[in-house]
Amino acid sequence: MVRLSTVDLNIGYGERLIVNNLSLTIPDKKITTIIGPNGCGKSTLLKAMTRIIPKKSGAVLLDGVNISKESTKALAKKMAILPQTPESTNGLTVSELVSYGRFPYQKGFGQLTKKDFEVIEWALEVTGTKDFKYRPVDALSGGQRQRVWIAMALAQETDIIFLDEPTTYLDMAHQLEILELLQRLNTEQERTIIMVLHDLNQAARFADYIIALKDGKIVEAGTCEKVIHHDVLKKVFQIDAKIGRDPETNKPICLTYNLLKGEKQVEKDFISFPAASGSRDECL
Repeated sequence: MVRLSTVDLNIGYGERLIVNNLSLTIPDKKITTIIGPNGCGKSTLLKAMTRIIPKKSGAVLLDGVNISKESTKALAKKMAILPQTPESTNGLTVSELVSYGRFPYQKGFGQLTKKDFEVIEWALEVTGTKDFKYRPVDALSGGQRQRVWIAMALAQETDIIFLDEPTTYLDMAHQLEILELLQRLNTEQERTIIMVLHDLNQAARFADYIIALKDGKIVEAGTCEKVIHHDVLKKVFQIDAKIGRDPETNKPICLTYNLLKGEKQVEKDFISFPAASGSRDECL
């Protein structure tokens, strides 16, 4: 089943086109990861799909309806996004920040209802942030803060959650903690997760579906078996990747790689290097 898709999507800033005529489908109730080199349009695509930035042309369809026709509150009840660099919390406590996720459901003067408080408590419990609900967000570690932002997204009670590089600036343990949390949300609550990741092996381990972008276009999309492949990575990243198997998951992993352009340049420089003749000046 497909709930979310794009049709001939063009996105850009000014005269510069970042995403070009892109059509894709996001599998429902699965984890989808977007990979690609810096500047290829990954974050731009997420922002356009959640209507943070406008598109130039094309459409983003949710349940067959163009999201441009949805009200902001109606859309916020269907999808949530955790940006790459969340806004400053300005001294907010954990509980206060998570309560912002209830904004789409507030009416009148915006007073929180019993239902709102129940959802906030649930989001804190699921993300393991309940023990420090009264602490300032700014006083938390990077991994804790990331979990709090995810709790806020969960408080929106959306079926679809977008995350732009959710493991950035976190150490290895906290990266794994966040990704395992997202995996649990997917398997236990059937949330559709769409995220941008830089680490290819994390993408392969946690994603059901991977989209590889380059220059605003899809190079390949499908299972990790299809995308974490020597030929695909060569096209996307210009690397000569050695692919093996993860002993934990039996999924493909990138064991090591070489830069194709770098190898060619080294070879060219070596060929043109003057032959040694015993003179130090000739070898420098």
